[in-house]
Amino acid sequence: MANPHTNQPAHVKHYFVSSEQQFDAAKMGMWLFLVTEILLFSGMFVAYTIYRSWHPETWMALSTALDWKLGGLNTLVLLASSFTVAMGINQIQRGNQKGLLLNLILTFVFAGVFLVVKYFEYSAKIEHGLLPGAAFDPHGISHGFDYATYNVPYGPQFFSIYFVMTGIHGFHVLVGMGLFAWITWKAKNGAFSAEYYTPVENCGLYWHLVDIIWIFLFPLLYLI
Repeated sequence: MANPHTNQPAHVKHYFVSSEQQFDAAKMGMWLFLVTEILLFSGMFVAYTIYRSWHPETWMALSTALDWKLGGLNTLVLLASSFTVAMGINQIQRGNQKGLLLNLILTFVFAGVFLVVKYFEYSAKIEHGLLPGAAFDPHGISHGFDYATYNVPYGPQFFSIYFVMTGIHGFHVLVGMGLFAWITWKAKNGAFSAEYYTPVENCGLYWHLVDIIWIFLFPLLYLI
């Protein structure tokens, strides 16, 4: 449907001369936002690198306190969610609204699975006192393992970095779920088509960044 005042498609704002210009402007804005996100996480990666270089023995010891199996599961979940986002964009480019809706729902579900797994991870850390700062007090026995063995120097710093990095990343996952809920609702109401899918693509760009950041976090915190 065209706007009778501008003779442009209804989704084109009056301050753009064409749908293509609006799409390019929106995509440029999203890329600028993503740059600020990269700068945010870059500061945390620098802090990680500095503390690890100062206390490598602590980092090697305490990385074993993290469950690499749960971290690996979450890695697979996020990779699957990036695939469904890409498939959703591909489907709406072909004009397949049902395909878009299905893939958006799958992405939302995968994001929810990620947060549920992270909840169980955090719960185990809290239960055994593997916490940042003054709250660091490893204790308790689970499956025959005594968590007091993790009471090593500079342990609070390790878990401060762990909770800050994974916590902020988890917040971004939660924001992503909100965004996908929003565009899923719009997709259900037929807001997108092969001619207009800018919000879908921008949410996809955001989600790919969230995925990429986790791909760095997982090996740095869990494996090395």
